[in-house]
Amino acid sequence: MISVKDLSKRYARNTAVDHISFEVEKGQIVGFLGPNGAGKTTTMRMLTCFLPPSSGTATVAGFDVLEAPFEVKKRIGYLPEAPPLYLEMRTAEYLTFVGRLKGLSGTDLQQRVDAVCERCAIGDVKRKLLGKLSKGYRQRVGLAQAIIHNPDVLILDEPTAGLDPKQINETRDLIKSLAGDHTIILSTHILPEVEQTCERVIIINKGKLVATDSVNNLQSRARGAELVLVEVAGRNGSLDSARVQEQLEKVAGVGRVAFKEKKTGGATFEVESLKDKFVRGDLARAVVEAGWDLNELRTSAVSLEEVFLQLTGNQAAQPEERMPAKETAQ
Repeated sequence: MISVKDLSKRYARNTAVDHISFEVEKGQIVGFLGPNGAGKTTTMRMLTCFLPPSSGTATVAGFDVLEAPFEVKKRIGYLPEAPPLYLEMRTAEYLTFVGRLKGLSGTDLQQRVDAVCERCAIGDVKRKLLGKLSKGYRQRVGLAQAIIHNPDVLILDEPTAGLDPKQINETRDLIKSLAGDHTIILSTHILPEVEQTCERVIIINKGKLVATDSVNNLQSRARGAELVLVEVAGRNGSLDSARVQEQLEKVAGVGRVAFKEKKTGGATFEVESLKDKFVRGDLARAVVEAGWDLNELRTSAVSLEEVFLQLTGNQAAQPEERMPAKETAQ
């Protein structure tokens, strides 16, 4: 759905984006991450045909951003961090206005307005002034305008910024429900949000692509070893924790075993494997063969925040310079 090959953008002596390449498949939700100044916003501007690339190519739904920018724009819905709303307009009036800008008219326009109001749960505020809506509702109206023309691709920039926890969960659920019908690029600095929402992650730093993979694969690569939590219980209601730890330490490929927590009739241990060793199967076998009950065995992955900091040289994620809201709505 989106194909980027050797894409670059240069400003005089500064290279904002430096020969990046990636693919986004149809129906995926992809997190697009990078610290301040990494080139993330510049890349999004090129994909939305707001800026021309200096070199390289990018296609959206099969159309080149340089050769067919109007065709690309027809197939993209964009939600900037500050939704491009006209606060003096009413919700349905505004969506009708945006729909006309996108080429809709007549019955099709009315059907799309009704459909996005239902999809984004804003039907109860259709006749209210946008200036009177809460931030959560404004964000939903922003999503509605992005999908009013049923685009192939959605680009969402900080879609949950400034929302309360309930609104964040509602917006996440809405974004997830849009996957499949739309290919989504989600740009955010809230990394736990990416873990919960996105299937794949693209990370750029200093204009260069540093990673593109699934969240799980990135977490595994960052650790380089398997970290497993093992909960063991004694079959007679008691357990010798020291003996269990000693037994787990004997498993081939285990580098470290740490006691974590004592529970009624059992205990939890944290087991770290040696580099590039995977020990879950052998751990389970060792526990059962020793005559204990294996209550739980699960991988404890590093957080995406740790992965991000490793890949970007421990640069904290900072807000980037934003595109003017009215310009990005075009």
